[in-house]
Amino acid sequence: MAFTGLQPDAVPALMTGKIIANPSESGRFDAYLPSPCIQNHAANLAFLPDGTLTCVWFGGTMEGMGDISVYMSRLAPGATQWSQPEKMSDDPAKSEQNPLIFNAPGGDVWLLYTSQTSGNQDGSVVKCRISTDGGRTFGEVRVLCDIPGTFVRQPIVVNDAGTWLLPVFRCIGLPGERWTGDADTAGVLISRDIGKSWAMAEVPDSIGAVHMNIAPLPDGEFVAFYRNRFAESVLSSRSSDGESWSAPEPIDLPNNNSSIQAVKLESGSVAMVYNHCNASMSNARRLSLYDEIEGDEAPAPVTSEPSQRRKAIWGVPRAPLSLAFSTDGGRSFPRRIDLDTGDGYCLSNNSKDAVNREFSYPSITQGADGTVHIAYTYYRRAIKYVRLSQDALG
Repeated sequence: MAFTGLQPDAVPALMTGKIIANPSESGRFDAYLPSPCIQNHAANLAFLPDGTLTCVWFGGTMEGMGDISVYMSRLAPGATQWSQPEKMSDDPAKSEQNPLIFNAPGGDVWLLYTSQTSGNQDGSVVKCRISTDGGRTFGEVRVLCDIPGTFVRQPIVVNDAGTWLLPVFRCIGLPGERWTGDADTAGVLISRDIGKSWAMAEVPDSIGAVHMNIAPLPDGEFVAFYRNRFAESVLSSRSSDGESWSAPEPIDLPNNNSSIQAVKLESGSVAMVYNHCNASMSNARRLSLYDEIEGDEAPAPVTSEPSQRRKAIWGVPRAPLSLAFSTDGGRSFPRRIDLDTGDGYCLSNNSKDAVNREFSYPSITQGADGTVHIAYTYYRRAIKYVRLSQDALG
């Protein structure tokens, strides 16, 4: 199940949203979601109460720019084509990123996303909009968390006590330096009053562990997986209640400092979508995520000697895009299939000139019929959707 990436100039014509059977693999269907934007990134999938599958992502000219906004496309039950996207945020002074959808136990549907100025992730806040009609329309924008540097990426989970658990990562700004991710940590925003108020719980010893992804296990406990800022391995920790966590430790999957997402399947196994690559597999490096939009900005004065801390690693290729399976509660992932292959070039975020060739920021969910749905960034130009039947999963 490996497919070589298209030529970049071929992608825009495919962005119709039409779902087509992949001729190379029985039980696999592909689509490229429609979008008015040159750049499209950071998809998240979720079903609405009526069975509509939604995909939210951010789009604009380039990540960090003020025209980056959140978009949503829908796939109604039985439909064969994704809808034209709706623009869900529109603050011209902010880059609005990393959206996710949460179906609250009471029936409301929440849209969450981050809001920042330029590449200053250490100044980001979390905003939300709430739908009271099953996701058909959404209310006004409100701030969910105003702790500077708070970022979301992964879905909210509700534990057995009814507590809402929102995994976050903290983008930590260091004196005299632009944010580059060197000191980022993980945490959980906890709400015991159905989202009215939130308290931050830090994950211990979590420097470099970001994009915390909480998955419930069949025994009532929880496992979390993390992107690794130092581009070594996917990290993991465990919890009995989803509130207090063990320190993140490496597992047997590589990570390139790019997003991952995992879900517990109805079979009880855990499926993770990720890039099977890390820094030891490539010498490609870039200064930071936002070096293309910050190059002319004068750095703040440094008042002390440079730190000897570990540095976040950027630029490791974001390919292949792989799907791995665990049958031991996420402790090991011995079986893997590749969904898309190519060189994964990500030393530039430039979509306008078709420079980027990454497959990244995947999302995965399973439908009531057992079908697995995956969406991910394709060259930062499109959001690609893949549907896999249970037979295709092997």
